Amino acid sequence: MTHLPPARPTLTEALIAPANAQPHHATSVPIFQTSSFLFDRYEDMAAVFAGHSDRFIYTRGNNPTVAELEALIARLEGCEAARGFASGMAAVAAAVMPFVQAGDRVVAVENLYSDAFRLFEVVLKKFGVQTDYVDGSDTEAVIRALPGAKLVYLESPTSWTFTLQDLSAIGRAARAEGVISVIDNSWATPLYQRPAEMGIDLIIHAASKYLAGHSDTIAGLVTGPKALIDRINHEAYHYLGGKMSPFDAWLVLRGMRTLNLRMARHMENGLALGRALLAHEAVTALRHPGFGPHPGLTGFGGLFAFDLDCSVDIARFTNALRVVKIGVSWGGPESLIIPAQAALGLSGAANSFQRFGVNARSLRIAAGLEEPDALVEDVVNAIRVARR
Repeated sequence: MTHLPPARPTLTEALIAPANAQPHHATSVPIFQTSSFLFDRYEDMAAVFAGHSDRFIYTRGNNPTVAELEALIARLEGCEAARGFASGMAAVAAAVMPFVQAGDRVVAVENLYSDAFRLFEVVLKKFGVQTDYVDGSDTEAVIRALPGAKLVYLESPTSWTFTLQDLSAIGRAARAEGVISVIDNSWATPLYQRPAEMGIDLIIHAASKYLAGHSDTIAGLVTGPKALIDRINHEAYHYLGGKMSPFDAWLVLRGMRTLNLRMARHMENGLALGRALLAHEAVTALRHPGFGPHPGLTGFGGLFAFDLDCSVDIARFTNALRVVKIGVSWGGPESLIIPAQAALGLSGAANSFQRFGVNARSLRIAAGLEEPDALVEDVVNAIRVARR
């Protein structure tokens, strides 16, 4: 199956080419906060049910505000179509479940997002789908695992160890084997990584993160070839009910108008923190794609991880932070940190942190939009306070 992605515009070009003309020449996309849409004639409704019209009928299926966001992410990623979801995990599930059935096998990279891991290990395993985990940095190992698989699931970089994959090589090999390739591109965004141009079929975004950018919404997106998005629509979207609301779509659209400016600051802050930590004697490892080879990336998100040596008390360090806040997630204006020591205690089955041996001395930090000097001073001071 060969998919040639359409030409990929810049963010500015994508934003000035709305899918639908805005009513009353509005600057911002209106929120169509309605559950259903009316018809003047029987024939108009019948045409929609018969598939002869793309008019809106019910917001759980389609909505103009959501459709505007779907068209925008498809343009930015250079894809044919997209679908919005109520969360990043709803998008992950929808990008995987229509393409596998009992007896099938999935290849996934190690150290993938913890709830994606649980989807494979709890839900899909229950229905007879096997998942094989491979070190994503070992391209040949990933390619060797592809024959006979139905789907390969990637994160580049991975969500805690920040391991990159050779997307071009894996994309080519997956297509040669007839394996659908899926990637979570939330960290790099369409600005800094172009999976469709490297042969990846389906691209996921946890839109709650950088795309929305304000820590005020939960949303997800999947984009790719129309044939695959149609299959998601027919086999997952309408039946599972994980639709994106018009207001959440509007919040993501609002955030994406400043995506290039915010990402530049996230990158600046992440690199400033990384340089300071790399030079600190108490830091034993830095996991940031910007401080090593980074094929396929043209820029960097502000999320990365670092390890502290045993001279630093992790709890005291975390509690000593003042500018950086303690919290999960990332992509908003505020800097956030989560210690692996806490994540390793995640309750319930299928703990990915334990499965893949995440170092208990590791901390994941999301550089926000604060002044870089203030972030560096805060982290360095917290290390000083927490040293035994």
